[in-house]
Amino acid sequence: MMTQHVPVLLEETLNGLAVRTGGRYIDGTVGGGGHSEAILNAAPYAQLLGLDADPAAISRAELRLAPFGSRVKLVNANFAQLAQVAHEHGFDQADGIVLDLGLSSDQLEDPDRGFGFIAGGPLDMRFDPNHGQSAADLVNTLDQDELADVIYRYGEDPASRRIARAIVAARPIFTAQQLADVIERAVGRGQRGRIHPATLTFQALRIAVNDELGALMSVLPQAVDVLRPGGRLAIISFHSLEDRIVKEYFRSASRTRSPQPDDRPDQISRPPVLREITRKPLVASDAEIDRNPRARSAKLRIAEKL
Repeated sequence: MMTQHVPVLLEETLNGLAVRTGGRYIDGTVGGGGHSEAILNAAPYAQLLGLDADPAAISRAELRLAPFGSRVKLVNANFAQLAQVAHEHGFDQADGIVLDLGLSSDQLEDPDRGFGFIAGGPLDMRFDPNHGQSAADLVNTLDQDELADVIYRYGEDPASRRIARAIVAARPIFTAQQLADVIERAVGRGQRGRIHPATLTFQALRIAVNDELGALMSVLPQAVDVLRPGGRLAIISFHSLEDRIVKEYFRSASRTRSPQPDDRPDQISRPPVLREITRKPLVASDAEIDRNPRARSAKLRIAEKL
């Protein structure tokens, strides 16, 4: 089961992490192992801890990273558990952490997972298919207003109410293709340009099913705690909701926090804990986008722990 995933912004990520011989690195979204492999090749004697919520991704990464032997430790865990997993495996003072928040090609093209409407399959979308509610559970149980709110909040789709109304009228829906067809009939293809009219709804359901934004907000302070002073955090995002969270956290953590009149007793002033390496996100070159069209929306932000 080899990976088909091509890591995006690879050179930019390596340069941003400033990988060094013998360093200790954490890949919180190991996926197909592309970023991990590049880090281990670029940094002789480096050690790497890889996490992924998807057990199938861990299996693929094990194959790809097998040549590195004991330099690699892979754990089936969501990056929201980063600090706990890092502590358990002796990575408390990491030199660098990378998070690639995008959905992998392997997941999109797996017909059993329901992440993409082209591959079809059951409407699941869970990173870990053994835990939690599936997308089908949400689609078939949320009321119309709740469904519209999910589609608008996480997909930023202005047609969210029309789509939710069509979904409720068509229930039950159990496959990715069924859902895509319902949305296409409700919205039409002509209004969305290059993207399929179901794209934003699929994004919204996936984010909701996996609590992706909650996990991202949880991991950011954990990553800062786990890094050694001078260690770097590189985060690749693929849509505005993720990028906004990363940008605002980096900006806030790179400023001195002054006391505020309405502070709770446990809130205190603090010096900055990060230095922004990238004031503006790095994006893929035209050449990379030609090779890998999924890199088009990728944005890389890097910060260094003070």
